[in-house]
Amino acid sequence: MKQFFYKVCMALLAVMVTVACGNSRKGEQSKADGAQTEAKVPVKSGNAKKSQKGDVRVGRGKKKSILTPTSAGSPYEILLVADEDDFHNGAVDSLYAVLTDDLAGVAQSEPCFKVSKITKNNLSKTLRLCRNIVIIKIDPATYSSCKFKFSRDVYAAPQIVMTIQAPNALKFKDFVVENHDAIIEFFTRAELNRQIDLLRNDHQPHIREAVKKTFGCDMWAPTELTRTKTGRNFVWAASQDRFPRNVEQNLNIVVYSYPYRHVNTFTEAYFVHKRDSVMKANVPGPKEGQYMMTTKGFNLISDETVHGQYAQVVRGLWNIKGYDMGGPFVSVSRVDEKNQRVVVAEAFVYYPNQPKRNILKKLEAALYTLRLPDELDLEKFNYNLEEILITPED
Repeated sequence: MKQFFYKVCMALLAVMVTVACGNSRKGEQSKADGAQTEAKVPVKSGNAKKSQKGDVRVGRGKKKSILTPTSAGSPYEILLVADEDDFHNGAVDSLYAVLTDDLAGVAQSEPCFKVSKITKNNLSKTLRLCRNIVIIKIDPATYSSCKFKFSRDVYAAPQIVMTIQAPNALKFKDFVVENHDAIIEFFTRAELNRQIDLLRNDHQPHIREAVKKTFGCDMWAPTELTRTKTGRNFVWAASQDRFPRNVEQNLNIVVYSYPYRHVNTFTEAYFVHKRDSVMKANVPGPKEGQYMMTTKGFNLISDETVHGQYAQVVRGLWNIKGYDMGGPFVSVSRVDEKNQRVVVAEAFVYYPNQPKRNILKKLEAALYTLRLPDELDLEKFNYNLEEILITPED
């Protein structure tokens, strides 16, 4: 009998050992599979060349690894890194002038980016975590021509590390001046896309519902916009009620539409006419008889591509008729072919005597999340803007 129980116990022990080993192997295989998956995620990088149209495109970065630290710094900040000699031969100054050029569409002088400059010897582990880094490399023995190169999420995420290489300082200066607009647009769109990614998981639900109910569209608005007013083909989301007196900061997004019938719809005159009529009816000033209007002579209009379709982007200034109040706005007009109408999403701010770049750009990012009725049925809709600037060379 004892031998029988002994054999049974040994058999059970063998079964338990087999199961335990099997689970262990599965766990090790799972970890190995995970490591292989992570190893397949490449770092996007490549040389850059200017296209015939002057725009460049780069691919989106991969999902952040849990081991990658979060990048440091505020939006629209850039760390400029160069050799000591480049601080004396004009290379650093020429690129600094490009990056700190005046922001378009605001009344007060304000740089496109806040730029800090350091030598390569001072690029510490902490500074490598900056969200945007531009490195100057000038070496006649290594480079025969001027080129862009870029990498994503090298030391942190989200992060872009751009390298501008040249054989000498003179060619470098000519190259960055020639590509002034492309450099600005590249980092601007990168920041806008980062803000869009944040809006994806943190936006104001009641504004989204108001846009859906009024226009049949989808849109993500920042959570700071807590007030909503709706009208006929009109939605106004704001951080304050109307335009109260003595307000320190007022952030606003409006969405409106009108029939797409006129051959001159996308001219400046037609835009101003439509905008002023809509604002007069829906955006009153602090006193009776006051209303918003477009400041004449300050509109910057460009034809853009948003989500693969034509869009008119207008940057300008607004003011209140009969009242000393105004500020910048940015407007994105798109054609809703399904309903034969133009849908306009616009951001405007009131923030007197203060820098407006970051808050205006934060609102601008929300405008590009507008999803027209034809786009609601798409299984995979890319809210992010196509990045302009660099096409990797073959």
